[in-house]
Amino acid sequence: TRYLLRTYGTEVKEVVAAVHYVGQATTRGYGRLSYEVGAEDGIGNIGAAWSSEDERNASFQFDPQTMGGYNLNKLRIVEVELLDPVQVQTITEDVDSIIFCATDFDGNRPKAVASLNAAFLFRAVANPTKGRVEIEGLRNCLEGLTGSMNDRKWKEQRRMANYVGGVGVDDDPTSIAASVSTKKKTSDSTQFVLVSSTPDAFGNFETPFGEFNGIKRQGEKIVMDEFPSLSFSVLQMGKFEDNFVEEGLDLQFADAEEDTVVVDGVICSTRTEENVKKAEQKKINRRDAARAAVDALLNEDIEGKKVQVFTKTGVTDIW
Repeated sequence: TRYLLRTYGTEVKEVVAAVHYVGQATTRGYGRLSYEVGAEDGIGNIGAAWSSEDERNASFQFDPQTMGGYNLNKLRIVEVELLDPVQVQTITEDVDSIIFCATDFDGNRPKAVASLNAAFLFRAVANPTKGRVEIEGLRNCLEGLTGSMNDRKWKEQRRMANYVGGVGVDDDPTSIAASVSTKKKTSDSTQFVLVSSTPDAFGNFETPFGEFNGIKRQGEKIVMDEFPSLSFSVLQMGKFEDNFVEEGLDLQFADAEEDTVVVDGVICSTRTEENVKKAEQKKINRRDAARAAVDALLNEDIEGKKVQVFTKTGVTDIW
């Protein structure tokens, strides 16, 4: 969101940041988002910890001298449960492109296990069949975007039919509407960018819904095979590393290798001994990963492809 607003903020109409939550929304996602977009760079006021509850909060006011190029006026933040199709349909209305980077995992472990988060544990126990963000949540976004695009095309076709043909008896609105192009123009942005992970980023971790890498590969296949009307790019990011991989390195791209196998009708990921013997792991700083995801919207070289993205390789920390 930070890179998108500061680089293309003057060109876009609006950027919608969807904060995914389960059960009850928390401030964790907002805190990271607020920091990244620079909302805390304004004139701030932080109340003392011993103050009354009303005065204890922190507040920030827009500072045009510091934040003039942040384009925060183009940012809209919404809360959404991505596993709820109705909510997703609402936030994808009139959207041109989506960068999907939501996850149920912290690394390769489910967040309910990694952080003992009560909300995630409650969902797992109370409604174990509700689904996974990487699969059902992803599909909801794809269906919402497709439905929104089809609705806009239909409205444009009706408008053109009425404009060209009027209400004459001899006019055929159906044939006129058919003449309106519905294909993606070369100047348009890629409609769906999926942020995934490289096979060497994390080790295998079995969950009740399947193995971690297998779930990632299933999501990639959904984007590539099940929605042919959408233009897409699938980015398998190297492992996020902010401490030992500096920001601002050149982005490197590599063709994604097929590493899946179908077991009992389920797509799974396979890690071979040869992969482990290479003892190298692709890595990338988080902000460079965000830059790659945003640039993918306009990068025709990787449109319609699945590629690996990284800035540095090193000794693997997975054994």
